[in-house]
Amino acid sequence: MPQDSTRPTACLALADGTLFFGRGFGAAGQTTAELCFNTAMTGYQEIMTDPSYAGQIVTFTFPHVGNVGVNAEDDEAQDPLAEGMIVKWDPTEPSNWRAAEPLSDWLARRGRIGMGGVDTRRLTRAIRQQGAPHVALAHDPEGKFDIDALVRAARSFRGMVGLDLAGRVTCAQSYRWSETRWAWPDGFGTQTAPTHRVVALDYGAKRNILRCLASTGADVTVMPASATADDVLAQSPDGIFLSNGPGDPAATGDYAVPMIREILERTDLPVFGICLGHQMLARALGATTIKMNHGHHGANHPVKDLETGKVEITSMNHGFTVDSQTLPQGVIETHVSLFDGSNCGIRMSDRPVFSVQYHPEASPGPQDSAYLFDRFAAAMAARAR
Repeated sequence: MPQDSTRPTACLALADGTLFFGRGFGAAGQTTAELCFNTAMTGYQEIMTDPSYAGQIVTFTFPHVGNVGVNAEDDEAQDPLAEGMIVKWDPTEPSNWRAAEPLSDWLARRGRIGMGGVDTRRLTRAIRQQGAPHVALAHDPEGKFDIDALVRAARSFRGMVGLDLAGRVTCAQSYRWSETRWAWPDGFGTQTAPTHRVVALDYGAKRNILRCLASTGADVTVMPASATADDVLAQSPDGIFLSNGPGDPAATGDYAVPMIREILERTDLPVFGICLGHQMLARALGATTIKMNHGHHGANHPVKDLETGKVEITSMNHGFTVDSQTLPQGVIETHVSLFDGSNCGIRMSDRPVFSVQYHPEASPGPQDSAYLFDRFAAAMAARAR
């Protein structure tokens, strides 16, 4: 029999029993996760492959998703780490010279579920009002769903609080990184004459962060999240980088924070952290982190530099934040969100140790904050003099 084209082939069930029906694409199957929304107008492939989205399904508020296809150069990790995606309009055939395959085929091959035909504005309002919900997403080409089972699955999802996901997405062993940022017309380059050595702790590092480090002249060694201070210092680094990543910083901090504290106690090395790395540096310095209502996810977030008065438009992806009221003496709050006043940056008052909550490497997003990589490189050069 021909398939009924009017019958929904995807269902999103929220833990409170709210249901959304639409058209499935990508892989068939079922998954549970936390639901968030992202306001970026570009970069859906980078978002889906950002390890910081592990354990989450992303609702895209921008309707044109899939129109430029996908290509291997835009992956921020080897595979998509987001559990699935929700969009307003079904993905169209790609229309871009860089496209290697359609989004739907890419998702199916990578085992990730997509759902189109959804009122994403209504869904986004629900997330903002109620907080990031626990959900179950199912795609069945025949449109057969056990609604009660889906709601139960959503309610059984344990959530992000207390969940260490960095250990799941980190690299299995150390490796060197030399690829530099993409530039027209040659694409990615290679760092062949490094001037300093950086150890990057991988809590879920995006590739473009590593490219930005290499582009400053760094010989980058990427190390697993479980690396010890002895492991790190054995590389004789000129600086330490703490990467982005998913999950609860308090949970990852159980093993990462003691290592960061030991680095700070044993050396005067420059330290730079981004996103989860920012949160864990703050915890290592004595601050606490808290879960946000719905987090910050997008490429249009205004952040104010409290020390210069400058406002930067930034890319963000985080569901936890540093509680600025708990920052100890000697740790200065440097940046705040102009959306809600939450903390977006810190530095030590007497050492070249600093971090930001947002993503200066963009991918996707603006590059207003790319200078932070140069600041890190300058701190390493100053120490070497």
